[in-house]
Amino acid sequence: MASHTAVVLIAHGSPDPDWHAPIDRLVEQLRQRLTSITVSVAYLGFSQPPLAEAVAQLHAEGHRDVLVLAAFLSPGGKHIKRDVPALVTEVGAAHPDLRLSLRPGALGAEPEVVEAPAVVAARATVES
Repeated sequence: MASHTAVVLIAHGSPDPDWHAPIDRLVEQLRQRLTSITVSVAYLGFSQPPLAEAVAQLHAEGHRDVLVLAAFLSPGGKHIKRDVPALVTEVGAAHPDLRLSLRPGALGAEPEVVEAPAVVAARATVES
């Protein structure tokens, strides 16, 4: 990933401000880990900015190699299989000098992510 100059986490979005807290923490943790890479967030709906605006801002800042990561729990469903890939293609076409790529799948399907809620759920059963 070191060849990318920017990363955009794309999430579903929600009108509920509490929904944003974990995404905001994820963005901050990623920024702390990737100090030489710009990290942004975008949403499919209900929240700002949409992917087109986030990518346009990065493009205006001079970024020419941007990786999109889906901050979703499951790699199944129409958003990950159809909506996000189509959106990345559409946004990329608006910036022909930009290498906009999408990492397939969803971050939530990674083994480390699946393990974390299992640990919390197991702890909750003992504490209850």
